[in-house]
Amino acid sequence: MKQLLEFLGFVAVVQGGMGLVHEFTDWHIGLVQKIGFLDGYEVYASVALLALGGALFAAAESRGSE
Repeated sequence: MKQLLEFLGFVAVVQGGMGLVHEFTDWHIGLVQKIGFLDGYEVYASVALLALGGALFAAAESRGSE
C-alpha cells in the first residue's frame, strides 16, 4: 500500500509541476491543460495536484514499512 501511495503521489507531483510549466512557458506538456472543464483554472488545478502529491507522500510515510 505504501508503494502505491508513493507512486500516486509522484504522478500527482509530476503532473502538477508539468501543468505549471505549461502555464508559464507555453510548453505543451502535462495532462491538466487537456481536461476541458478546467479551462481557465489550470494553475489552480496544478497547485492542487502538487498539494495532493504532498499529502499522498505524507500518508505513505505514516503507513510505515508495511
